[in-house]
Amino acid sequence: MEPTRKPDEETVPTRSVAVPEPEAIEFDEELVDDIGELVEAGEQTMVLNIIADLHEADVAQILTHIPFRDAERLFSWLAAETAGAVLAELDDDFRAELLEDLAHERIAEVLDELETDDAADILADLPDAVAQSVLPALEDAEDVGELLGYDEDTAGGIMAREYVTVRPDWTVARATEEVRREAEDIEDIYVVFVTDAEDRLIGLVSLKKLLLSRGNTLISTITDEDIVSVTPDADQEEVARLMERYDLVSLPVVDHLGRLVGRVTIDDVVDVIREEAEEDIQRMSGVAGGEVPTDSVWRVSGGRLPWLLMGLVGSGVAAFVIGHFQGLLQSATILASFIPIVMATAGNAGIQSATIAVRGIASGEIWASDWLGRVGKEMLVALVNGLAASLLLGLAVVAISVVMPGVLVHPARLVWTAGLSLIAVIVLATTLGASVPVILDRMGIDPALATGPFIMASNDVIGILVFFLLAQALYF
Repeated sequence: MEPTRKPDEETVPTRSVAVPEPEAIEFDEELVDDIGELVEAGEQTMVLNIIADLHEADVAQILTHIPFRDAERLFSWLAAETAGAVLAELDDDFRAELLEDLAHERIAEVLDELETDDAADILADLPDAVAQSVLPALEDAEDVGELLGYDEDTAGGIMAREYVTVRPDWTVARATEEVRREAEDIEDIYVVFVTDAEDRLIGLVSLKKLLLSRGNTLISTITDEDIVSVTPDADQEEVARLMERYDLVSLPVVDHLGRLVGRVTIDDVVDVIREEAEEDIQRMSGVAGGEVPTDSVWRVSGGRLPWLLMGLVGSGVAAFVIGHFQGLLQSATILASFIPIVMATAGNAGIQSATIAVRGIASGEIWASDWLGRVGKEMLVALVNGLAASLLLGLAVVAISVVMPGVLVHPARLVWTAGLSLIAVIVLATTLGASVPVILDRMGIDPALATGPFIMASNDVIGILVFFLLAQALYF
């Protein structure tokens, strides 16, 4: 039985835990610890009274920051509506683990409180046997089953089947009544879609226009027919770009015949943007996309180890190059002092240009046709930066030779060698960083893979090789 709480009801805890008044509740680490202790003590009524004043996202945070056994107990106490909203806020792996031992009837009860897109996302993360058992018990089993058939990274995978449709020959009064009728089952209504008798999308009407129009006005006279739509197989990144470019809060999804099959709302796109950004940042840092704090040690290790090994291989090749020019180092040990300078500069220059290229490709600001112009601009920037860096390094070498005469052998040659090396490696690393993401994108590979260990390793090798070749030609 669900606990009830009266406005003036007082509950006395059996344990000495500081619990603020509901109106003064502030979500912080201390509150999480207090709730964890109350859950452990079995204080169901008190815990539910406290979290009733918290947002679902805060409750999800509590679940992930208390012992898992207590998280399972707390989740079992939640009403189906609250439990569904909390599930939508949890990361995929923790959510799947939380539902693993839950009765299938309870899972179905919770999922029925969610919109079809959220229910489909949660079912997709469960074992197939569990998903197949739960699906028939759902109220919207047909719609959820259809959504499960789409790739999760497409418009079909993130769209919801709940939307309001009206006919062009309806009046505003009738359309408004339709919105009221559907409002119970649809969480967010931003626009109403206008369709014909075959469900083909004609246009849309914003709620603002609907509310400001007279009741006897025909929908056809206020319909915006200049609409942007996507098909279910459109990539979710393309969906996000369209909604950002045209400032949309709801994007219709149509099939190949132009029939309305779903809608993507702004809250779904915010999740997509965040997920894609996190994935790109992780890959650029040498981490497999998708790592979350609740992942196991083995999964985290498996996501990072390949990139560490790639960096190890790159460093090994760079070490081989240094060993090949060992004779030069023995003849002029001062050259060894410039190795970390050249390697670090090459890596930084490559990462800078690659990061800008990856961001431009992800946002749609850089197209494949822009490649030559983009690379040309990056080379000019690299040349300016290379000249500035080489001038600074040259001045440092001159200063050392003046302050400590005799320490540097052939300082003039050293200035030329170090300066030209810096210019060369910055230009080469920048060109590589600007080019590789575009090439990978054309090959259908995530351009974020161009950054991180790949660029760093390749630029280390190129930088060291260029430095020693120029030293061999100019210094001796």
